[in-house]
Amino acid sequence: MEDKEILSMHAKNQGVLNIAPQFEVKNRKELGEAYTPGVAIISKLIERYPELKDKYTLSGKLVALVTDGSAVLGLGNIGPAGGLPVVEGKALLYKDLANVNALPLTVEQVPVDEFVATLKNMQESFAGFHLEDIKAPRCFEIEEKLSKVVNIPVYHDDQEGTAIVVLAGLINAAKVVKKDLKDLKVVINGVGASGVATARLLFAAGIKNITFVDIDGPVHIDSQNYNHYQTDLVKQSADQISYKNLSEAVKNRDVFIGLSDADVLTSEQVETMAKDPIIFALANPKPEIDPQIAKNAGVAVMATGSSQYPNQVNNILVFPGLYKGLLSTDLNKVDFGLEKAIASGLANMISNPTAEKIVPGVFDDGVVNTVAKAVQHYANQKNND
Repeated sequence: MEDKEILSMHAKNQGVLNIAPQFEVKNRKELGEAYTPGVAIISKLIERYPELKDKYTLSGKLVALVTDGSAVLGLGNIGPAGGLPVVEGKALLYKDLANVNALPLTVEQVPVDEFVATLKNMQESFAGFHLEDIKAPRCFEIEEKLSKVVNIPVYHDDQEGTAIVVLAGLINAAKVVKKDLKDLKVVINGVGASGVATARLLFAAGIKNITFVDIDGPVHIDSQNYNHYQTDLVKQSADQISYKNLSEAVKNRDVFIGLSDADVLTSEQVETMAKDPIIFALANPKPEIDPQIAKNAGVAVMATGSSQYPNQVNNILVFPGLYKGLLSTDLNKVDFGLEKAIASGLANMISNPTAEKIVPGVFDDGVVNTVAKAVQHYANQKNND
C-alpha cells in the first residue's frame, strides 16, 4: 500500500474512529430523558451508590487505551503524539473484532508516580486500562504501581499479550516435537517488556530452565549493566551458568524465543541446539533468523511475528477477547492464572498441532470468543473457590 493511500485513508475522516450515539434526541421529551432534567435522577442515584455508574454510564464498558509513545514497535521513542495512531488503530480493532469500546489516550512522558497518579485520578471513567508502547523498565513500574491503586484491570499488551501467545504456541510446539513443556530448555533473546513478561509466564507455567540474553550479552545474576527486573529472572532459573555470548547460550537449548532484532541468530548457532529445535523469531518487521535459513539448519517448528509466514505470534489474538471477557465479569486483575487459562484456550483451538499450525490465525473464526470464554471460566472458578 502506498504512503499517499494510507495518509488519504486516515485523513479522510480525521482518523479511524468516531463516537456513535445510543439514543436519539429529536424533541423536548427525549432531551429531558437523555440530558437535563433526567440525568439528575441518575446522578443522585450514583452519588448514593457509586458502583452503579457502571450500569448507567459508559464507564462500565469503556477501556482506556493509554500510551506515552516511548517504545513503539519498529519506531522507538516517537513521543505521545506519535504513538496516538497506534492506540487509535488498536481501539478500532477492539470495536471491529470484539465490539469493545476503547478510548485512545496519551500521557506525557512524566515520572512514573505522576503517570500513575494521572490514570488513578481518571479511573472512575473507565472499566479497565490497556497500556501500550511504554518502554522498559518504566512499563514494569507503571503497571505494578497502577494495579495496586485502582480497582479495575490493568493490562500491558506488550507484556502480557506477547507472553500469552508465546505460551500458547509453545504448548503446541512441544506436542509437535514430542517433548514435555516443563522440561524444555529455553533461551530468550531480548529481555525488555515482552521478554520479561514472557519469562515470568513461562516460569508460572512450570518451565524452569530459561537462559536470558539481551543487547549487552547474556544476563547474569550479578550483571551491573542490566536492571533488577532482568537479573531477578536469572535468580528464578535452573540455569545459572555465566555464558559469554549468544552462541554459548543457545547450545543444547530446545527453544529460542527472539524478542529482539533482525538477523541476530545464525544457522550455525541453530545447528548447535538440541534435537528438533523450536524457534520463535518474533522481531518485526524482520525476524531474528530467516525462516528458510532456520529450516535448512534443522528447525522443527518455526514461528514469527509476521503474517508472511505460518505461525504468526501476534497480540491481536489476545487483547480483543481479553477485554470482552473482563467486561462481562467482576475480575479486576490480570494475573498469571488468567494468562495461563487464555494461553491454554488458544492452544486448544488447534486440535492436531503441526509444524505449520501451532496457533490460530489472526482472522480465524472463534478466536475472540475463545479468549472471552477462557476469561469468564477463570472468573467463575475464582468465585467458586
